[in-house]
Amino acid sequence: MEHFNAAPEEDLAQALLSCLHSHRWTGRVADHRPYPDLDSLLAAADEAAYDLGWSDLTEALAAEPLPALPPDTYAAAHTALSAAHAAYEARFGHVFVICLDGVSPSETLDRLLEAIRSRLTNDPEEERTVVADELRRLAKERLVGALRDAGNCALDHSGPAPAR
Repeated sequence: MEHFNAAPEEDLAQALLSCLHSHRWTGRVADHRPYPDLDSLLAAADEAAYDLGWSDLTEALAAEPLPALPPDTYAAAHTALSAAHAAYEARFGHVFVICLDGVSPSETLDRLLEAIRSRLTNDPEEERTVVADELRRLAKERLVGALRDAGNCALDHSGPAPAR
């Protein structure tokens, strides 16, 4: 936490944007430093995410990669997932996001397809609520990962955190 609290603003902003690409969220999390511990940081990150409006979430969604499949996934699965993503984007106008924290690689494909198919039945307002929750979960997961990966380097990342 010392490194996070002492990181230069520009470096911290870059690292936070890799967790959730929302300038409003990044500013809120950075502005409340110093944090006494990880739980306090995660609570602040969660609170800042709850305060985001749809335009902030749209900004974050624009930078989100599609959820990745394990490298050994067969071609037909990629085709099925691409078709599901296309149907989702046609219905809601943005990429599908899901936090797969704790899902084993062998379950990733089934979980993704099940979630997309299920969420395609949501009305747009209901889906916005689900999307906001998934983005909050992704941000917290990525923030924990960034802190873990940083070790003794104050959140020095050269690229965005991986989607899960």
